[in-house]
Amino acid sequence: MTNTLPKVELHLHLEGAAPAAFIRQLAFEKRMDIGGIFDAQGDYRYRDFWDFLSVYETATATLQRPEDYARLTRAVIEESAASGVVYCETFISPDFCGGRDVAAWREYLEAIVEAAAAGERDLGITLRGIVTPIRHFGPEKARETALCAAETAGDFIVGFGLAGDEKKWQPIDFLWSFDCAREAGLHLTCHAGEWGGPESVRAAWRDLGVARIGHGVRAIEDPALVDALAEAGVVLECCPGSNIALGLYPDWPSHPIAALRARGVPVTVSTDDPPFFHTTMAREYTRLAHDLGWDEATLREITRTAAQAAFCDPATRDTILKKLEQADV
Repeated sequence: MTNTLPKVELHLHLEGAAPAAFIRQLAFEKRMDIGGIFDAQGDYRYRDFWDFLSVYETATATLQRPEDYARLTRAVIEESAASGVVYCETFISPDFCGGRDVAAWREYLEAIVEAAAAGERDLGITLRGIVTPIRHFGPEKARETALCAAETAGDFIVGFGLAGDEKKWQPIDFLWSFDCAREAGLHLTCHAGEWGGPESVRAAWRDLGVARIGHGVRAIEDPALVDALAEAGVVLECCPGSNIALGLYPDWPSHPIAALRARGVPVTVSTDDPPFFHTTMAREYTRLAHDLGWDEATLREITRTAAQAAFCDPATRDTILKKLEQADV
């Protein structure tokens, strides 16, 4: 049932969705030594969240040309389509695509867009991009990333976010970048409430004016914040499998997604960096059904919530909603 249900994913890092075999193949072609980031089974290996960030950046170092990103985009789309995803928003970082140089970024983006268009034609999955500076690279580099986003805002680039180590800098330090993206007409999201605690959620929402929060699950530790998020309709891009794999919660029954939903907070489900966490969208839905007892109606409801919260244009949203409605029949 969970494989065939149409799904909408709002929180997927393009580089982080690269299958380990894909990265090994790129490293082989380029004769790069990236040993140490894979385990005996050939999967990504890391000790904790901060080691994960290091492994992530090592793997991303193999993506050196627009053509590499075109191949990556196709591989990611195929994996998503296999789980029944009909619409996906992916985080893309000009930090990795052209070194935050607008001209180089345009070349990378063109390759990604062409691969996305082919994926939509062949597999029926719509992909959109959210430009995302890396928090631990600092506010000054984020400004350069924001300019890349502003220069390419449009049909494909629909949003702007912030990812990386929540313990580095404060959301307010990135206000210039978010204001730049806002003025360019981009929708806003921000990673918070994963490792930074509930105050990081409050700060991202208050200081940056975001409509969605990436993860946001630590908000559950502050009942007043939960009530405020519910009243304002702030959407949480929850990634339960990621949180459990990284040790934020010990198991699925301990994850607060159900409690947040019960308190009226709009929640969605995504995979974050699926090959790192041994998950897929189909697996996330299966675990929600098996471990939390969510029935098909509930799973369809959170999918519709994600579609309504998507940063795409109204025409694209209507198309996605129609696909969901047709599947309900």
